[in-house]
Amino acid sequence: MDVEIIFEPDIPPEKLADLAVMAENYGIRALWASNFWAHWDGFISLVQAALATDRIELGPLAISPFEMHPVKIANAIISLNEISKGRSMVAVGGGGGILRVMGKTLKPKEMRIVRAVRETIEIVKGAASGEFQKPYKGELYEFDRPHHYKWVKHRPARVYACATEPQMLRMAGRVADGLQMSDVALPMLDEAMENIRTGLARREAPAEEFRIGNFWAWHIKEDREASYYEARRELVFRGSLLPPYSLNHFLEPAEEQLVIDNWQSFAKAFWTRSGVVDNVPEHIVQHLVDELSCSGDYSDIDREIERLKKFEAGGLTDISIRLFDDPVEGLKTFGERVMPAFT
Repeated sequence: MDVEIIFEPDIPPEKLADLAVMAENYGIRALWASNFWAHWDGFISLVQAALATDRIELGPLAISPFEMHPVKIANAIISLNEISKGRSMVAVGGGGGILRVMGKTLKPKEMRIVRAVRETIEIVKGAASGEFQKPYKGELYEFDRPHHYKWVKHRPARVYACATEPQMLRMAGRVADGLQMSDVALPMLDEAMENIRTGLARREAPAEEFRIGNFWAWHIKEDREASYYEARRELVFRGSLLPPYSLNHFLEPAEEQLVIDNWQSFAKAFWTRSGVVDNVPEHIVQHLVDELSCSGDYSDIDREIERLKKFEAGGLTDISIRLFDDPVEGLKTFGERVMPAFT
């Protein structure tokens, strides 16, 4: 299993380039720049990193076809790919926070998210191949003229799907170059892998190198309490706490309902930056932190390496480590204390 790193979206390009060099020197395979509203553009912010590095793959996570037309996603990632000499990747998802601030009026069912992501992947993969493409006529998107990106000289950019739910996982296995799951904890992994295998079996041609990654929160710090504060503060964004909830993997029915009923308390812990989750017993909050992230101090690293090894045994090709406060120190800790177990 290889390691990828995901950073906050507010990191300036010059600092992101420095972090990319650090990550490359630690043997980390890929770096994702988070895509979020009111922050650095995920494509543009990686240009300096592309120029400063030689091996590490680079890409924005995640781009939605409801914020950016597939033709423009193709142009952007192909440009980054040529600048990086064949080291770019892009993760396409249905959208999240960006859609809310854009004032979307469509309901999820009307948006046909799986279809939109699939058509985007097909358009971007075709363009990124550098080969002549006939007009693409999808149900939602079109590239309505023949196109040929003759200036593609390097290995095509990888096009991933952001996928966690069953239908999206199957679609990703069928059409994408890889997929990026979000917060799939160990009790959820077997079911996810079964859906991925179902999709892979339906491909028109076998995948040469299909990547299976999983976004995973890393909060390990020298200071144990600082680690747990950060983990509690960010808990609202862990996949099992977002609809459709998958809390049944970790909690008894009454506890699960209590968390769902008090979801706004988790949100408040984030936006107030307090890390305090009101109305939910501390033992439940701590249990969720333990199940849905790597948290604790340096004495817990061996335990967390064992967890990551179980992800590897479960079928992941990549673990996508999300760093939060003090990314330099977080990357140093992971690079020096964890990477030796994976190289």
